[in-house]
Amino acid sequence: MLSWVDGRPAELLSVRDRGLAYGDGLFETVAVRGGRPALLERHLARLAEGCARLGLPYDATVLRDELLAFSRQLGEGVAKLILTRGDGLRGYAPPQPAVVRRLLLGGARPAYPAEHAEQGVRLFPCATRLAEQPLLAGLKHLNRLEQVLARSEWQDDEHAEGLMQDASGRVIEGVFSNLFLLKGGVLLTPDLSRCGVAGVMRAELLAQADALGVPCEVRDIDLAELLSADEVFLCNSLYGVWPVRRLQGRDWPVGPLTRKLQAIARDLLDC
Repeated sequence: MLSWVDGRPAELLSVRDRGLAYGDGLFETVAVRGGRPALLERHLARLAEGCARLGLPYDATVLRDELLAFSRQLGEGVAKLILTRGDGLRGYAPPQPAVVRRLLLGGARPAYPAEHAEQGVRLFPCATRLAEQPLLAGLKHLNRLEQVLARSEWQDDEHAEGLMQDASGRVIEGVFSNLFLLKGGVLLTPDLSRCGVAGVMRAELLAQADALGVPCEVRDIDLAELLSADEVFLCNSLYGVWPVRRLQGRDWPVGPLTRKLQAIARDLLDC
């Protein structure tokens, strides 16, 4: 694994780092193809929003330059960029001023089975619910225990992803994916203003669908509406689009809009 700390090759981290102690930070998982980071500007835009909300200093030039240099060295695979508030003393009070620590970890591209994209995946209905916290909603912050618990609910090979709902029962997302459904010609994706991660591929597909003239809505969705959809698919910035073929006894075909957006996502991730 390739690893940098604050722009230099390193594998050690201070035990006083607030990312370790409190999950005080953000991260991005970036596909790297041919030495280039995919969807770079969308990743940087989400980081900028996250830093503004958490009160972390943000330097777009440094982050862009480091991601580009790291990606050239990695060549092919996945770059994980982590920003923490740096070192701190005991206690929740953040250090003033904060000195942001930048971590870059590079690894191989995930070896997902080809049938996930070709035939679709089966969703596991997770019992773990997402807590509602509008101050953190949409951000890819370091507190991922809800996803850890949800992913531990199944160990079989039949389910490639899990469906997560919020405390009120609204459908939100997959454990590591965003969710879309097509119903009556309208492309729907859940509102993430209370909880969930606003993925960069989700943002890109909404823009692409709009450019294609497909009506899009971001709003609350309940389980009954999901189960009555015409097409359902998942997306993230590593695998692109996976059709959903089954959830709780409901089966879906792989629909034409899913295939069209899947092809667009594949092109985006090929850099």
